[in-house]
Amino acid sequence: MEQKVLIPSDISQPGKDYLRERGYVIKMGRGIDEQTIMEDAADCDALLARNEHITRGIMEAAPHLKVISKHGVGLDKIDLDAARDLNIWVTNGPLSNTVAVAEHTMMLILACAKKLVFFDKAIRNGDYEIRNRVKGMDLEGKTLGLLGLGKIGHMVAKKAINGFGMKVLGYDPFLPADRWDSEVRRCETMEEIFSGSDIVSIHMPSTPETRNSVDARLIGMMKPTAYLINAARGDLIREEDLIEALKNNAIAGAGLDVYPAEPPSPEDPLFQLPNVVVTPHNAALTIETTDRMGLHAAMGIDEVLSGKQPTWPVVVPKEPRK
Repeated sequence: MEQKVLIPSDISQPGKDYLRERGYVIKMGRGIDEQTIMEDAADCDALLARNEHITRGIMEAAPHLKVISKHGVGLDKIDLDAARDLNIWVTNGPLSNTVAVAEHTMMLILACAKKLVFFDKAIRNGDYEIRNRVKGMDLEGKTLGLLGLGKIGHMVAKKAINGFGMKVLGYDPFLPADRWDSEVRRCETMEEIFSGSDIVSIHMPSTPETRNSVDARLIGMMKPTAYLINAARGDLIREEDLIEALKNNAIAGAGLDVYPAEPPSPEDPLFQLPNVVVTPHNAALTIETTDRMGLHAAMGIDEVLSGKQPTWPVVVPKEPRK
């Protein structure tokens, strides 16, 4: 019997080719709202999720659904508890976007330190003499504080140390001591990161414990010359507190790829501030990484549906659906 894979939002060709070559029928979704996905998933064995909210309702409406595979890494839009309750595998691609997001993070750090967007706008408006009135900042010898030292955070540390001669502090209570990088100074609290860094970069997952954890109290500990970088999840920062700090020049600026609401409103006050560099949550969306995310998600689906142990399991059902 043919096995169907629902893809609500299109992916690049390698992932689709991988599935078709192995005999799966791909069903392209008609929309990303819950009701449409519920209807589309009703006769499917697998779901390849990008940024859609995959709810309990969707899973309950799909009696044949055996696996949900995430295009990328972040799992905050998939109801993992529902998947466990309903005995549905969940997989992701933790190796798919590490390089791209780490490079994007370094780009945001450089753009902030060198005031790239500020200078770009000035010279386009004929203000060449801005070069003598405003100065950027060297990265060499500066301290980068990392919240989270998973695969992406670890790669950012390597690039900052080996590529730019930076000192790096790290906070990650979940990383065992025997896996700690000797070149990264371990901090026991987030407060140490915010008070001791010239640049703070966030690489934590979004969980009930971490949401809005970067607030006025922590931002208030930063140096007035420091920058805050976020290419992880928008809801980790209490946006109104960041806006207040930026308006008052309590910190030098911010580089953001993610927002509490996506897509963000064009009227978002952040977009009116000259000391903010913004990108449209595209850190992972390079050509190479997009291909890899689709391929790794497809691999997870094939592994489950062909009876193999998935390479990157997130939810392992007690009694997998047959």
